[in-house]
Amino acid sequence: MEIVSLMKDGMIDDWDMFERLTEYTYKQRLHALAEHHPILMTECPWNTRLKREKLLELMFEKFNVPAMYICKNAVLAAYANGRSTAMVVDSGATYTSAVPVHDGYVITQGIVKSPLGGDFITMQCRQFFEEKDIELLPACLVASKDFCSPIHVSFRRSTRERSTPLDETTMTATNVVLAELHGPESCLSDSPYDEDVANTLPMKHYEFPTGYNDDFGSVRLMIPEALFNPSNVKGVGASILGVGPLVTTSVGMCDMDIRPSLYGSVVVTGGNSCLQGFSERLNRDLGSKTPPSMRLKIISTNSSSERRYGGWIGGSILSSLGSFQQMWLSPLLCCTTKCLIHWALRNHIADNIPTK
Repeated sequence: MEIVSLMKDGMIDDWDMFERLTEYTYKQRLHALAEHHPILMTECPWNTRLKREKLLELMFEKFNVPAMYICKNAVLAAYANGRSTAMVVDSGATYTSAVPVHDGYVITQGIVKSPLGGDFITMQCRQFFEEKDIELLPACLVASKDFCSPIHVSFRRSTRERSTPLDETTMTATNVVLAELHGPESCLSDSPYDEDVANTLPMKHYEFPTGYNDDFGSVRLMIPEALFNPSNVKGVGASILGVGPLVTTSVGMCDMDIRPSLYGSVVVTGGNSCLQGFSERLNRDLGSKTPPSMRLKIISTNSSSERRYGGWIGGSILSSLGSFQQMWLSPLLCCTTKCLIHWALRNHIADNIPTK
């Protein structure tokens, strides 16, 4: 079995797989007929026109949905936090981006993104354990396990054959193990990484599926630090920006008139925003760079689920509004002219969103 992703750079890359996954979702998970329900779908802010047209064509012609709407995920994340104007910082699996949203529109010339995300943190974890000669195996490949402390690990590995190179499926399964480790255990310092400070971090105990046990301290700060300070990571180019510079660069590419409102509503979303200390670190990094005349406010909900699924929550809010019902695209409009589709998808809807 091969495990692959249908997405690339936040956009649909494998359309056949997307079609099969959508069909499976309707039949096996939702137990619903697509032709009975309108559908709202999200897209990344840099999605292309051709991919958008292909998605509309697939959903209307293959699945016969009665109506459809496509909205930028950054806009929906802002709506989820009651904002129609915001700087949306989205840090997910494959990238971290800063997207300015003004009155419900994405300011495309201000989009700045970095290839560093959760997958990169997982890769850093894997490299750390490989250097420590700690074996990573998913629970499904462990027939039995014995308690193994750090002082026994070298003897244990020298008395048996080393594992064969991992195939793609096993690699994906071990990534799940790593994600379960660095998700709840990793944290970010509210200041740039300092080894002396990191050494004072309380140790946390963790047991791997193989039975290996150890306590982890400073490494819990060191690995996720790459998100904010990638220059200290080997193999990462100097042109890669940390989270803080992503925001300041993005704001600097927008008109002077809207910069105060962007700094005043920095919305944090995505899986990596659930890392302990993420919002506090971003607040500190931006606080030293925000002009004194502008007020900085980081908007981060207390619920990790709301931060992780900001786009979905914003979409549920938007689609439930009575004033939004006139915005749905019909198959007739889709067949009439594709130019009308793009006009409709850019139609103003921000005034319909309740703001805080």
